[in-house]
Order: sequence, then C-alpha cells, then structure tokens
Amino acid sequence: MAQKPETKRVKTEQLLTPREAALELRISFPTIKQWIYSGKIKSVQTAGGHHRIPQSEVDRFLFRTRGRTEPQRDDILRRVSGRNQLVGRIEEVRTSGLMAEVKLSIGNQRITAIITASSAREMQLKAGQTAAALIKATEVMILRVARKQEGLLLRHAGIVTGRSHLPPLP
Repeated sequence: MAQKPETKRVKTEQLLTPREAALELRISFPTIKQWIYSGKIKSVQTAGGHHRIPQSEVDRFLFRTRGRTEPQRDDILRRVSGRNQLVGRIEEVRTSGLMAEVKLSIGNQRITAIITASSAREMQLKAGQTAAALIKATEVMILRVARKQEGLLLRHAGIVTGRSHLPPLP
C-alpha cells in the first residue's frame, strides 16, 4: 500500500513592504534596506524582485525593544518621562481640515490643544473620555494670584505659549 506524500502546510502571514516595516519599527527606510541586504532581517522576494518582510520578523525586532505583544508595545509607547502631565476629561473635539482642537477640562481649568486631525482620529478622541495633557515648554512663567472679593487679581503676569482659559479680571 502506497503512502500519500506529506503535504507541507505553509503558514500564511502578512507581508510588509520595507517602508511599512520601517514605519512600524520606527527606523529609516535606508536602515531597513541595509538590514535586508546584510541579512539582519529576513525577507522574501516577489516575482518582480521586490522585498517583502514577514510580520513575524518585524515582531521579532519589536519584542527586543518595545514589548512582546501589541498591547504591551502600546503601553510602552504611552509612557513618557515628562512629569508635567495633567489628567482630565475631554470636553470637545473639533476637527477642521488637517487640524483638530481638543478642549480638556482639568479641575475647574480648561486646556486647549491643537493637534493634527489624523492624531485625533488615530487616538479616537471623543468628548467625555479621560485624557492627559502633556505640557512641554522651554519656559514656565509664575503668576502671583491674590484674592479680591469674589474675583481674582493677577499681580505679575508673564507670557505663556498656548491658550489658557483663566477667569476674566475684575
């Protein structure tokens, strides 16, 4: 009785262009090409001679630097060394063209940030969600605030980059 020849099951996985792999690894296109030619990263060639990189190869490099799974990599990317982080609730997201205006309520203060529309879509920002504002500035000015009946009197004002929603002066 003749045995049937074994058929190899080929695992199909997503193949990325070098540019897509470079973006995912956060390296330059020339660097990924060097890695392909030196054999540092495995690739397959198409019938036309173009290189394609298996997702498992990209994941192998991501594991080394950023985490084993996609959620772990996302958590690591969200960690920031800056301490000037203010957590609040999104009041409003307005998108117009390439830009989006995000209004964040923190306590009884409001911060407005202008970000790219694609970033707002990627983060799926919506009113009511919790978000953090990361304050990155080369200068921080201090205001001396004194109470005057029910309003606030600002004694020394400095210039602050960005928009602030302070109560109006009496």
